[in-house]
Amino acid sequence: MRYLYRQILFWLCSCMYLISVAQSDTLQANTQNPLTVNVDTGKSSLLLIADIAINGNKKTKPYIIERELPFKQGDYISRADLTKKLILAQQQVFNTSLFTEVNVNIPTETDNLVFISVDVKERWYLFPLPYFKIVDRNFNEWWVTDKASFDRVNYGLKFMQNNVSGRNDKLNLYLIWGYSRQISFRYEQPLANKSLTSGYSVGFDFSRQRELNYATGFSKPLFFKQDQFVKQYIRGEFSYLYRPAIKTRHAFTFAYEEDKVADTVLKLNRQYFPNNTLKISYPEISYSLQYFDVDYIAYPSKGFMGDFKITRKGWTNDMNVTQFEMHGSYTFPINKTSQLQFQTGGLIRFPFNQPYYNQQLFGYGDIFLRGLEYYVIDGAAGIMGRTTARKEVFSFTLKTAPTAKKQVTIPFKFYIKAFGDAGYAYNKNPGNSLLNNKLIYTYGAGIDMVTTYDLVIKLDYSFNQLGGHGLFLHLRTDF
Repeated sequence: MRYLYRQILFWLCSCMYLISVAQSDTLQANTQNPLTVNVDTGKSSLLLIADIAINGNKKTKPYIIERELPFKQGDYISRADLTKKLILAQQQVFNTSLFTEVNVNIPTETDNLVFISVDVKERWYLFPLPYFKIVDRNFNEWWVTDKASFDRVNYGLKFMQNNVSGRNDKLNLYLIWGYSRQISFRYEQPLANKSLTSGYSVGFDFSRQRELNYATGFSKPLFFKQDQFVKQYIRGEFSYLYRPAIKTRHAFTFAYEEDKVADTVLKLNRQYFPNNTLKISYPEISYSLQYFDVDYIAYPSKGFMGDFKITRKGWTNDMNVTQFEMHGSYTFPINKTSQLQFQTGGLIRFPFNQPYYNQQLFGYGDIFLRGLEYYVIDGAAGIMGRTTARKEVFSFTLKTAPTAKKQVTIPFKFYIKAFGDAGYAYNKNPGNSLLNNKLIYTYGAGIDMVTTYDLVIKLDYSFNQLGGHGLFLHLRTDF
């Protein structure tokens, strides 16, 4: 239990830390990250940034890049802070996910005048891709339990246009057929005003599915499936986005949702929806706070990042839930190639007495214990933590031939790791659950591969307290 108490303490400290940094974050943020930059400390200790040149941005507006810099033309900066400012600038520009390469350097320095160059290499922004996705909760369940059946696959067209206007806006359109039907549209413009602090997003989702997780038995999902669609889902939403500084982001979301199920579902589980109904519709309002202070968001080697969200669903007896959710991740380097990472996640819903529709907790998405991929845990409140020790063992870069018209480089890094997870999930009516209202723990080892476009592939061999073990594959599941 001592490990669990530490995770609860880390969860509470992370909440308080997120609130405090949201108020103190400024555009002139500092960092303690080292950087190998040649700085002559024998010269004047105060420097003037005479010019900032941005190179390589064919589509991205220059002011989008400048917004991420912790300095601007005309600023005075101490020579002692120059190293930290340059590495911070490089990290923050790279974390926009607009570029495959970022280099911030000083090509020229005259007396106390500094000329800074920001060299970037843009990503591909247009991805009209065929869509292929299994409908199971994870790859192992599809491969082992359903024997890799293509009857349990969705396919279609996935159209993604990033950086549509050069202002880091995103347009996504999904047209999905196969086991399910789905139409999804989303547009996000995070920097819509002149001061580049406010934005918005709009989205619409429509789906119909032939299979439904209607209940849980012995901590495993129970499914009802038929040739006809058993569930229909419609959701529309609008979000106001606010980012007054570099590291902190706020979002206020207003949504309306409608869910409808076949009458057989209620025969199988009369508590699936509130009040034994076949259809519910309700408004939703939420506020979320995100904070990033890491060198690389997709796979940090140092720093803290976290988020906090409060959601209110509905105002009537058909839907009445207030939910608080928080995630945190702290990574610190042991040496140049090794890191120790602590992660935590927690959720609580009020009131505790909720229908099955509102009880999903661990194992339904990215919040799970490694080694319990075949299980789900329901409940009104839960907390979990992960501890991972990892070491980079080798890396290499693939490059196109020197004679190629366009040079493309694809870096690969490989890490070995050992890990342990622990958690606790409270359920007022646990039934035959194997994992509720008790300490849960898993452990194991694995290999991570990190490459371009924020792709992280994880191969874990995990053990759980129920005696199970196995090999599991995941794609960027850190929360």
